[in-house]
Amino acid sequence: MIDGGVVTFILAIIIVAILVFFAIVLTGKHEHKFNVEEYQTRFLVIENKLNKSNPATFVTTIINADKLLDRAMHEMGIAGKTMGERLKKSNDRFTDINAVWRAHKLRNAIAHETDLEIGYQQASNALAIYKQALKDLGAI
Repeated sequence: MIDGGVVTFILAIIIVAILVFFAIVLTGKHEHKFNVEEYQTRFLVIENKLNKSNPATFVTTIINADKLLDRAMHEMGIAGKTMGERLKKSNDRFTDINAVWRAHKLRNAIAHETDLEIGYQQASNALAIYKQALKDLGAI
C-alpha cells in the first residue's frame, strides 16, 4: 500500500505541472496568421496603380500602402491609437524600422502639407519600404 503522503506529493507534482503547462501556453507568443493571398493582392493593386506619367498616383499609392501596413499592424494586435504609436512598439518586427518611419512620415507630409510635391522615384522607394515591412510582418 502507498503512503498517503506519497500520493499527495505525486498529485501536487501533477497539478503544478499542469499549471506550468497552461502558464506557458497562455503567455507564449502566438504568431498571427494573415490571409497572405489577400494582402498580396491588395498590395499588388496598389503597386500597379503607380504610374510614372501620372503624379496623382504617387500620392495615392503611398497613402494606400501606409493604410495597408497599418491594417496589418492593427490586425496583429499591436497596441496604439495611431500608426505612429504602433510603430513605436514595433522596433523589433522590421528589418529597417527607420525606413518604415521615413515612409510613414512621407505619408503624413502628403496628408498635411498642401503644397508638397513628390517624384516617381520617391513614391517607388516608399512602396518598396512598405512592401518589405509587410513581408517582415508575414502579411505578404
